[in-house]
Amino acid sequence: MKDKFGRILQLFLVFLRIGAFTFGGGYAMIPIIQKEIVENKKWITDDDILEIIAIAESTPGPIAINSATFVGYRVAGFFGAMFATLAVVLPSFVIILLISFVLREFQDIPAVQYAFNGIRAGVLALLIKALVTMYKKAPKGLVGYIVMGASFLITAFFDINVLFVIIGCAVFGLVTSLIAERRSKK
Repeated sequence: MKDKFGRILQLFLVFLRIGAFTFGGGYAMIPIIQKEIVENKKWITDDDILEIIAIAESTPGPIAINSATFVGYRVAGFFGAMFATLAVVLPSFVIILLISFVLREFQDIPAVQYAFNGIRAGVLALLIKALVTMYKKAPKGLVGYIVMGASFLITAFFDINVLFVIIGCAVFGLVTSLIAERRSKK
């Protein structure tokens, strides 16, 4: 029991730190979650984190919260999920609450505008790193490249809900897997 409480406390502190020091939302948190949970704590593997991110991305809600919930559950069960989720949300909630009171007073100051421009550039770099990391770990092949390219084109140039693209990719993946399985049995 004491060991489980210690792990839940560690989960809470790790996700509190991730939530407090990551700007740019869930996608910016992915490389930090991977580094902390997989590389530093070794609670789960790289394959596990890829599965968690895929599930978190395809379930309703913000990816950071879903990821924290799934990682917490995988590491320490129900209470791990609950405290990891609370920890990742708490810093943003407190910061937004504080900022909402003072932002109107300072939003026209050039230094504040420049700071937010810098934060946006940093977030873009984190998103690109997450993309490169996930690309390196994802299985590669003609089918994967076709799905990736088609998904990008559909989401970038057409007004189609991302949920439909994800569902379409899942169906396409299932169909191609079934076809490959049938061919291998012959």
